[in-house]
This record gives sequence, C-alpha cells and structure tokens, in this order.
Amino acid sequence: MEPPPTTQQRQETHPVVLSFSGGKDSLMALARLATDPRYRVVRLLTTLNETYQRVAMHGVQRSLLEAQARSLDLPLDLVFLPAQGGNAEYEAALGWRLAEYRAAGINRVAFGDLFLEDIRRYREEHLGRVGMTGLFPLWGEPTDLLARRFIAEGFRAVVVCADTEQLEPAFAGREFDTGFLAALPPTVDPCGENGEFHSFVYDGPPFTHPVPFRKGESVLRDQRFQYCELHPLPSKPHPSDSLIGEKPP
Repeated sequence: MEPPPTTQQRQETHPVVLSFSGGKDSLMALARLATDPRYRVVRLLTTLNETYQRVAMHGVQRSLLEAQARSLDLPLDLVFLPAQGGNAEYEAALGWRLAEYRAAGINRVAFGDLFLEDIRRYREEHLGRVGMTGLFPLWGEPTDLLARRFIAEGFRAVVVCADTEQLEPAFAGREFDTGFLAALPPTVDPCGENGEFHSFVYDGPPFTHPVPFRKGESVLRDQRFQYCELHPLPSKPHPSDSLIGEKPP
C-alpha cells in the first residue's frame, strides 16, 4: 500500500494503467480511481489467449473487449499469451509492454483484486522487478457491499462463466443483479473473488453508451466451467477509438 500523499503529491496527478478483464471488479476499480485526485487512468491493459483471442477465464471475445474500451473512451493495450503458458510466459509477454509504460513515464498499474493475499503479493513482486508500483483501490472492502454498490450505482453486467464445482451451470448467462446475489450459495463470494464466476460489464456510469451484444449458446469446457457465449452486435464507430496492442516487430 502506498503511504499517505505529501503536499506535493496531492498537487500531482499520476498516470495509471488499469489491468482490465472487462468484468465488474475492473469497472469498480476504474470508477474508484476516477474519484481519487492523485490518479488518472490513461490506458487499459488486457491479456488474451493468443489462439482463441479471448480474455483468459472469462472467455469473452476480443471484439467485445474493444467495444468496451471505445465506450469507456480509453485506449486498450493487448498482450497475447500462449494457451498453455504459465507464469514465466506471462511475465515475458508482459515485460515489453511494462517497459513501454516506464519509458512513457507511467509507473503504476491498478488491479481490481479484493482480498487474495498471494495474488497481490505476486503482482507487487512482478511490478517491483521492473520499477513499477501496484495500486489496489478496492482492497479489503466487504465484497457483499461492493457487489450491491455495483448494482445500485447503475452498472449492468452478465455472468459469462460459472465454475460448476461451486455453482449450478444455470448461473452462466444470468444478469448480475440482486436476484443473482440472493440465489448464490452461502459458500460463494458475492464478487466471485475465488473464481466462482466471471462477468462482462456492458453498461454503467463510465460508459458513453451500452455495449451491444446478444447471448448465445451455453457450453461446458474443461469438464468444469460453464460459459455463456456472447456475440457482439454492430455499433457505430467511436471517434476516440485508439486501439493498440500489436507487439512491435
């Protein structure tokens, strides 16, 4: 955790990259940082499965992620990971992007993590090796309150993946609303922080317009994870679209 800001720091606004999955925790972190005068989110950073061009675990197509970035009016940087890669491949693929940020004067990466200490420690150690700092704007907040605040503030999301070892398959494809929360087993975290489910946010306060899509088939993968396929629908191009992310030659 960063120390309290000095007088000089309070007069500065630090550029921040947000680690972005397209799910509710990412959007809550973005909204929280928007209220902190010390920071300004300038880019979104997402890792994608190189083979399938989808967000890892969430299974959301690249085109829907790009549509989110357009509606959020933020540039999106993509890092592609091999389908069967581990931490070493992740760190190697991410390293060149982090070096670009450092060269551009961006020293902070924000995450939507909530309470898993080992994941936070890994992120901080990885960033520390390249001279960067991690921000965790939602850290330690009660997840039941966060989930209800997300809904009350006007965000709209659909559950795109359910771990069938912890939830019934029918939870995939449901709207993330008060009915969804009420139906969760007591062993499941309301924000799915333990990987019980993943979401795709398609509207809310930071968006300039809803992200259009339609729900498709529901598919079981790896004999465990139930996915609801989302199909993008056409939308008007946004003039601020500045998608980047291809690795330079």
